[in-house]
Amino acid sequence: MELLIMINACKTASARRVTAVIPCFPYARQDKKDKSRAPISAKLIANMITVAGADHVITIDLHASQIQGFFNVPVDNLYCEPAMLSYIKIHIPDWKNSIIVSPDAGGAKRATSIADRLNLDFALIHKERKKANEVSRMVLVGDVNGKIAILVDDMADTCGTLKMAAETLIDNGAIKVYAIVAHGILSGGAIDVINDSYLEKLVVTNTVPHDDKKHICSKLDTIDISSTLAEGKMFT
Repeated sequence: MELLIMINACKTASARRVTAVIPCFPYARQDKKDKSRAPISAKLIANMITVAGADHVITIDLHASQIQGFFNVPVDNLYCEPAMLSYIKIHIPDWKNSIIVSPDAGGAKRATSIADRLNLDFALIHKERKKANEVSRMVLVGDVNGKIAILVDDMADTCGTLKMAAETLIDNGAIKVYAIVAHGILSGGAIDVINDSYLEKLVVTNTVPHDDKKHICSKLDTIDISSTLAEGKMFT
């Protein structure tokens, strides 16, 4: 609401152009109907931002790329991938003995892209959900025995999936497990779940503020993506 009010205030003050920079797009996971009469909230948010008067939207790692089509104004969807690659090379010892793992089939494209650029192997975890935010069981596809497993995902909410994925990887012979995530929502008891997991580190970008959580979770690390946003705005 604050964003919509500020956009509208700028427009009524005769601003020539208004660009909304939204690092973590709200309601991005509700991009389609998963059951009858369910709302497509991402479309509603897009309509509200457009009607408020935004001429251009810049965001980072949309949960689903088709959200760009919900807008009638230009949308720049920037990616965290270069920053993730840099972190892996600098901060993960012996990263050449790693394997990139996607915790679900939906993130396979992102994980294979990173694996290809690092010239590493790729594995996939198939998960079955009982209901939203609750995973019933996981099946690993790929060989992680004797390797450092790096989980790559776009969002960490309750972190239950990452905890179960780390357990599955350790059970299948992985030496260590790291998780690198674009958006660290970290809602509810996520910090307790991380502290109680086999994860060496959970690395998130600062699209969502989490400095207060770092004091109570030594496993939490941050990738700063402010330079990515600044560069994106410079060329628009």
